[in-house]
Amino acid sequence: MNVDAEAEPGTTPRPSRALEIAFAGTALVFCVVYFALGLQIELRREVPGQMDARTWPLVLGVLGIVVSLVLVAIAITRPPSTRSDLERVAVGGPLRVVLTLLVSGGFLALWSFSDVIAFGYRIQLFPIAAAIYLVALLLLFGQRRLIGLIVYPVAVTAFVYVVFGLLLRIPL
Repeated sequence: MNVDAEAEPGTTPRPSRALEIAFAGTALVFCVVYFALGLQIELRREVPGQMDARTWPLVLGVLGIVVSLVLVAIAITRPPSTRSDLERVAVGGPLRVVLTLLVSGGFLALWSFSDVIAFGYRIQLFPIAAAIYLVALLLLFGQRRLIGLIVYPVAVTAFVYVVFGLLLRIPL
């Protein structure tokens, strides 16, 4: 790739007000849906003024709506920002995104089974699925050293399993 070709005028994308408004509007719609779904969380006991399972989803939803409204206002009132800092799409980038989504979907599908019974033993799938998921993502994004492919997934999976599965007793 030629460095001079990147510095030539006209090679960077043009500023786009419509694109900024579309992204801000999408963020606003996403946050409103998130807030509405947070309102539908069922509570076992509802006590006025007490923090419950709805509190943080609603707080985050309101904050997201406020930030999205600010983004919409900025997108409408200010001139569109230059997009000169954007890099070109890397070769294989879109394929990598699609593969990441497929691997993530496979992980979620496998995790939804929770556990299996094989040869008379109950085997939790989360530690196995999480380690395989992390190895697949590391391979997909360029990690080729064997130590990185073994130590990182095992350490992260063990940390998450110990903290959430054993200490906090959150069913994984």
